[in-house]
Amino acid sequence: MTEAKLARLCDAKPGERFRIAELHIDGTMKRRLLDLGFVPGCEVTVLQKSPLGDPTAYRVSHTTVALRIEESSNIYGERIGHEQSL
Repeated sequence: MTEAKLARLCDAKPGERFRIAELHIDGTMKRRLLDLGFVPGCEVTVLQKSPLGDPTAYRVSHTTVALRIEESSNIYGERIGHEQSL
């Protein structure tokens, strides 16, 4: 995967699936995100944005996690499609 193809998680729309490539963050915040399941290679689904756009709910590792823009803007990867409706 090339750097030019990477997108920020915060730019993904509700319903989109996203595969994490890298986290551009250090320290305890990086450890927290890794512990929550935001690891390279992991698939994330954007569930919904709050009415004002921040935070946004994501499904990762069968868990729903809300992240603020300042956190999700440091997670890079590629869009891999939309979630299938049941």
